[in-house]
Amino acid sequence: MNLETPKKFRGLVNQAHQVAENYFRPISRKYDKAEHAYPKELDLLAALLDGMNAGSPDAIGATSASKRGAAREQQEGIKNGGNLSALLGVMELCWGDVGLLLAMPRQGLGNAAIAAVANDEQLARFGGTWAAMAITEPGCGSDSAAIRTTAIRDGDHYVLNGEKIYVTSGERADAVVVWATLDKSLGRAAIKSFVVEHGTPGMTVTRLEKKLGIKASDTAAISFSDCRVPAANLLGNPEIDVQKGFAGVMETFDNTRPLVAGMAVGVAKASLDRTRELLKKVCKLDYRTPLLSVSHAEATLYRLEAEWEAARLLTLKAAWMADNKLPNSKEASIAKAKAGRVANEVTLKCVELAGALGYGEDELLEKWARDSKILDIFEGTQQIQLLIVARRLLGKSSSELK
Repeated sequence: MNLETPKKFRGLVNQAHQVAENYFRPISRKYDKAEHAYPKELDLLAALLDGMNAGSPDAIGATSASKRGAAREQQEGIKNGGNLSALLGVMELCWGDVGLLLAMPRQGLGNAAIAAVANDEQLARFGGTWAAMAITEPGCGSDSAAIRTTAIRDGDHYVLNGEKIYVTSGERADAVVVWATLDKSLGRAAIKSFVVEHGTPGMTVTRLEKKLGIKASDTAAISFSDCRVPAANLLGNPEIDVQKGFAGVMETFDNTRPLVAGMAVGVAKASLDRTRELLKKVCKLDYRTPLLSVSHAEATLYRLEAEWEAARLLTLKAAWMADNKLPNSKEASIAKAKAGRVANEVTLKCVELAGALGYGEDELLEKWARDSKILDIFEGTQQIQLLIVARRLLGKSSSELK
């Protein structure tokens, strides 16, 4: 691995950083206080990003996170592709504001799911769609295989029944990628994902959640009652392959978990940068000085920076492997577990290091601490990631190691 940002992505990274600094940061507190209010400023930004990404294989957003083009890129000798560019963009944008990034039109985790498993016809049809992702259900959180929402074939449609909760951008997005089972008796192998467009009869947003952080992003509960979805909206292969099991649908996470890890890396970097600025007023911050000879605050900052660097490199590795079409399920979970935990620790410690200043609303440090918590929870909790890593290392199935 080359640990530097690839030259071809540096322009995109710089643009994303400028957006974070000059567009997200100035409105960050405004929409933190106005929960459920849609940030209208994002419409212009989304249009600009669409223009920048048009015709470019190196897009900033979630739609470029896919292993689809990796085989072609390998043949052409390209080792850094859509997953890495999406990750680098996410890291910079979340240095600005995680909630605003999650509220960006056409940059939802559902878009990454479409990019990962949709066929060519679906990719073209849903190209301009803003898609949320609906997996979690009441009583079914971390265990995605326990999904109870059903999808029954009826002619050219599937009829969906069930309830989804904690759907990021569930109210604002154009469509929702819904996980549902075709046959409960066949277990996880029968779970498929469907693109359900808002306005489809039988689909209802039942409530919006009030949250600790990421308040600029709406989080919805959605019910499906005899909701008829075109069969053509089932993503990927409609056949139930008991041998392959859950792998087809779960492959989505190989692309999205590094992105969530990137969000954690971005917000942790924001906290470290600001805390370093504040500490410079009272500390020398000379990295050549032995740790035993510096203040506790300096030593703590150096340790946090080392943890952050480790999380960043693990996250880059997971995305790089996806670009090279290498199996990265274990690495995606390692990155998500490490980055989520590090972001929580870094942001809270930075509040502590800044003292009363870090706890007040005059600084964004307290907001970043609140925003970071979700990044260790959604797309699979810390505990679930560690369980997945253990299964991969020990060669155990989900039924063998729970």
